Amino acid sequence: MISRTRFIALLLLFCCTLPAAAQKPKLVVGVVVDQMRWDYLYRYQDRYIADGFKRLLREGFSCENTLIPYTPTYTAPGHTCVYTGSVPSLHGIVGNNWYSRELGRSVYCTEDDSVQTVGSTSTAGKQSPRNMWASTITDELRLANNFTGKTIGIALKDRGAILPAGHTANAAYWFDNASGGFITSTFYMQQLPQWVQQFNARKLPDQYLKGNWKTLFPINTYRQSTADDKPYEGRLNGEDNAFDHITESLTNNRYDVFRHTPWGNSYTFEMAKAAIEGEQLGTGKATDFLALSFSSPDYIGHTFGPNSIEVEDTYLRFDREFATFLKYLDQKIGKGQYLLFLTADHGVAHVPAFAQEHKIPGGVTTERNLRQRLNDALQQEFNTANIVLTIYNDQVFLNNDAVAKAGLNRSAVKTSIIRELLKTGAVSKAFDLESINAANLPEKLHMMVVNGYNQRLSGDVQYIYKPQWFDGGTTGTTHGLWNPYDSHIPLVWFGWNIKPGKLNRETYMTDIAPTLAAMLQVQMPNANIGHVITEITSSQPAAK
Repeated sequence: MISRTRFIALLLLFCCTLPAAAQKPKLVVGVVVDQMRWDYLYRYQDRYIADGFKRLLREGFSCENTLIPYTPTYTAPGHTCVYTGSVPSLHGIVGNNWYSRELGRSVYCTEDDSVQTVGSTSTAGKQSPRNMWASTITDELRLANNFTGKTIGIALKDRGAILPAGHTANAAYWFDNASGGFITSTFYMQQLPQWVQQFNARKLPDQYLKGNWKTLFPINTYRQSTADDKPYEGRLNGEDNAFDHITESLTNNRYDVFRHTPWGNSYTFEMAKAAIEGEQLGTGKATDFLALSFSSPDYIGHTFGPNSIEVEDTYLRFDREFATFLKYLDQKIGKGQYLLFLTADHGVAHVPAFAQEHKIPGGVTTERNLRQRLNDALQQEFNTANIVLTIYNDQVFLNNDAVAKAGLNRSAVKTSIIRELLKTGAVSKAFDLESINAANLPEKLHMMVVNGYNQRLSGDVQYIYKPQWFDGGTTGTTHGLWNPYDSHIPLVWFGWNIKPGKLNRETYMTDIAPTLAAMLQVQMPNANIGHVITEITSSQPAAK
């Protein structure tokens, strides 16, 4: 017969061998830096401080070779892919805008006329996630905890806040140029919470603009950038394109210019802290999710290009503010109690004139010019006007009514379009989207085109630009292509249950959501095609 003392000892031993209850982070913070090329993690590292990006890389786990697995690489599909683990072919967000044959017009990714603006008299709040077909990891987390956890999305751009927050979010907030504050829509609520009203009442954008944009360091020390006053850089509100950027006296487009300054990042960080405190995120029994997108780097990068002093100064400032935000999370949520990831929705190309300045081939064209060229050639060949209806996202849409009325063979028309596109100096490949497998594309490019092709929403003929060519103007730059400068993005994991390390094998933007799902022990999003990055919790130590 077992003694009472021995029985208790055996019972305790048995209990100790049972798996411990799975602990979860109090808060997940998703950080998407709009237009952050992967190399920005390292390019300005000599002046990054110890507790910003360097801390992220030192204490976190970096997936160094993370790629976007579809084209086009724009903001809306990028944010959607991060949070759905899916691609435009399946989640339905094929661009920032696309042409709808059903509606006969352009569609904006988050437009929704069934809702109204909350927090302003403008129409900027008539937005929702209804155009996104798939669920997000933020949706799945809310479903798993029976809606007891909170999800909040914040960005200057509406699409940067709405799409990551998902369909079931408690709120998404974005910046309104009319009021100079954060707004939302009746999709989420009927009135702004008191904490948002109080935050808007601080009028922080006005305070930031009074300071003018001056470089953080003496301008002659910005050695990672071109000279300040380059003719191929854009301008802020018609002013010259050199420092100092005088913003205190702005009257026209005041808040639009604000978006194009580093203070847009400062403002987003402040709103993030206000949301954590106003919604008491990270204090409940269920895991909360704060989805942040920093839009200003994209506005600045488009205007000045990735080799500008403006971009360098933006990231030096962002590094310091990010360090402050991490310390805030350490104190407010608890070090090791929150899970954070940092990534980007896309990268960016060099300004073509900059590339040419350094003997790198490149150039620009415009969709308008391509459309006119195609229609002129097709009219001459088929004696029919306006065969090309429109061009969106590097895809040609046929005017089906004109083709049918003239009794033309669609295949013959598409063959002529392809032939004419290949005559241009900008295009390297063109092919029929209904016959992608016959296009003889390199394997990686084939995957990206297939993942970006949506039978309901895409066009008839796709063309691929030569490297360093794109649809644009004579100043500034853009993104949207398959090339590594647009598709190679940072991905760093930090905080709860993350061991320091680096991974150099290929990972994909689609892997972020299923990895979060595995870590949080919730179902992956319903259109997910990504894979769990298993190395992030069983990694080798990072290099010192």
